Amino acid sequence: MLWPFNHFRKPRLTPPGTIEAIYGMIVTQAREPIFYRDLGVPDTVNGRFDLLLLHLWLLLRRLRTVQSATELSQALFDRFCEDMDDNLREMGVGDQTVPKRMRAFGEAFYGRVQAYDQAMEDDGEALAAAICKNILNGTGMDQARQLAAYARAAEADLGRASEAALLDASFNFPPAFREGAKP
Repeated sequence: MLWPFNHFRKPRLTPPGTIEAIYGMIVTQAREPIFYRDLGVPDTVNGRFDLLLLHLWLLLRRLRTVQSATELSQALFDRFCEDMDDNLREMGVGDQTVPKRMRAFGEAFYGRVQAYDQAMEDDGEALAAAICKNILNGTGMDQARQLAAYARAAEADLGRASEAALLDASFNFPPAFREGAKP
């Protein structure tokens, strides 16, 4: 259906297929079994949500350095919100409760972004501590250190990806562990 007021909207420059491709890459990486099997991430709705947030944050953090990526960043966040809304409804959460849960997701997202951004600036254990608290429910500091090392490696890999690769979904997340690394 054509909405009569669509001409007042600013057209989206990022193709929807690109947004879907990048969001799919984030979801796929967050579902890598090694995170759950070897690194202690709880294989629960909350554990998967937290790992999805970690990967979304890593990419959005990189996109902040790309001048022409503001729209893409917003589109990815919007897609994340749509996905969370869809998942809540699939789980049977009622229409009255969805907005409250979405607000909680938003608060979790922004809280973690702030915590991870601050921790990433620290060369010490701050990122591992933030990951331990937010993803591993306060237990498993050794596993949190490994996840923090992965996050730092992912940040470095994303930092080496060209702006064009980021904008057209032709980059890759690094493997959860590099060849020869001990999980």
